[in-house]
Amino acid sequence: MNMLKKAGSILLSVLLWAVILLAALYTVVTLSTRDETSVSSIAGYTPLVVKTDSMAPTFRADDLILIRRTDTSKLEVGDIITFHTIINNEYALNTHRIADIADMGGGVRSYTTKGDNNAIADQHVISDGDIVGKYVGRVPGLGKVISFLSSSVGFLVVIVLPMLIFFIYQVYNLIMVSLHLRKAIQTEEAGEAKAASQEAQDAEKARAEAMAALEEAKRLKAEAEAVLQKANKTDNTEQGENHE
Repeated sequence: MNMLKKAGSILLSVLLWAVILLAALYTVVTLSTRDETSVSSIAGYTPLVVKTDSMAPTFRADDLILIRRTDTSKLEVGDIITFHTIINNEYALNTHRIADIADMGGGVRSYTTKGDNNAIADQHVISDGDIVGKYVGRVPGLGKVISFLSSSVGFLVVIVLPMLIFFIYQVYNLIMVSLHLRKAIQTEEAGEAKAASQEAQDAEKARAEAMAALEEAKRLKAEAEAVLQKANKTDNTEQGENHE
């Protein structure tokens, strides 16, 4: 039973850490697309969820890709970059391959980008300031998980609910520990009371035995005195007869 309880405690600890990691991942991904003009990152890396198949087969919708900050002066044609652009009249992040680089003079360059799965290049030409980072890798299908975590239902089911269950378990565990402690104290007090009662009984028994022994000693003393008196009386009688 103790082994099962210990295994259950370890399992719950593992689940708690898993929940914490998921919560951290959720936070990073949520913050990574917090607005149209800035992108959060950890140690220079940013995870992003792919929304379309414009770059298939390099990566597809629902993949999780990693973007790393880069020196734009070192970018070359063929590199895949993430950049700020306008899609459907809205600011958005897009990740496509560099199709052409034009030197605008004064160290300024412009970039024409194109999706691997698109027939034509992107409409908007971008500059160095629009570039967020360079594509470095992907995790196929993980974007579905992140998208689910980013939803209110996913956050509730995967993050809030397990944390609530763990909290309830901790409260339950605390109550059980308190009950076991109280039971142990009561058992100890009952044992001490029983021991004290037994000691009192033993003392009373010893006193009774001592009293009985005293009474027996008194009786033996009385018998001895009676025998002695009888013996003295006999001696006196014999002496009187001899005198006559």
